[in-house]
Amino acid sequence: MTKYIIKRLIEIIPVVLGIAFIIFAILDMIPGDPARLILGQTATAEAVEQLRDEMGLNDPFITRFASYVKDVIFHFDFGNSYKSGQPVFAVILKRFPVSFKLALCGMIGSCVFGIPLGILSAVKQNTRIDNIISILAMTIVAMPSFWVAMMLVLVFCLYLGWLPSTGHTTLKEFILPTITISLANGCSVLRITRSSMLDVIRMDYLKTAQAKGVPKRVIIWKHAFGNALLPVITTVGSIFGSLLGGALICETVFTMPGIGSLIISSIKSKDIPVVMGALIFLSACYSLVMLAVDLLYAVVDPRIKAKYSSK
Repeated sequence: MTKYIIKRLIEIIPVVLGIAFIIFAILDMIPGDPARLILGQTATAEAVEQLRDEMGLNDPFITRFASYVKDVIFHFDFGNSYKSGQPVFAVILKRFPVSFKLALCGMIGSCVFGIPLGILSAVKQNTRIDNIISILAMTIVAMPSFWVAMMLVLVFCLYLGWLPSTGHTTLKEFILPTITISLANGCSVLRITRSSMLDVIRMDYLKTAQAKGVPKRVIIWKHAFGNALLPVITTVGSIFGSLLGGALICETVFTMPGIGSLIISSIKSKDIPVVMGALIFLSACYSLVMLAVDLLYAVVDPRIKAKYSSK
């Protein structure tokens, strides 16, 4: 198991480097001069050119990328923000807790919403309950997330006054963003849970357990769901990893200072160090989440644990 973990951690390095190269190339092609953005439109051409030399912007693309990678790997230095002058890693760490809390709440909400309904839909296959759940899921998926967020603000904040529409310090302020995230992602969990449960329910060993008089509740939750859990874990892990930097709509509507909104604002101002640092950080986090998902497989299925142990 230890060898497998070390191997996977080493494999993350070329993945992150590849992502960094692609992002660096795309940002290099975006119109706009960072030196001009820093000094302002009133700065002279000589001052702008001097700042470009100091920042290394006149060097060839490969030289700039190699220098950036060297600073990140050997000094763990992501540079300073062009806009604020603060260290990029400090800016990311300041924003990351908000994104992490939002992603964690969204993942839990998606599971609470999707897993029970997915199991119920599979158990009641081709019944009225199954049809209602399917129609509900398709309706929710068809609704844009920004519209759902705005409707929640309109009803629960403006009309009823029960919940705040902004903030990120208390659990109450995360309720509406969590609902917004959980509805759309919960439908994905619902669909994969239903599909996986249907595959398992048809197995002969479940029919044998039912014939032996095992309670239906035990058959469904312990035997059926336990063996249908691997695809669900994959989906939930992917949702959590993507939400770490992809909950932009919630961060925008509910004014939450997360990494997603930081990346968008930095792209607009062409704050290359912040964009690079944030995306590299998120890609590393996503890779670690996927590693955790693979290790969780071993906890759920002993056969996979034996396979990992042999590596």
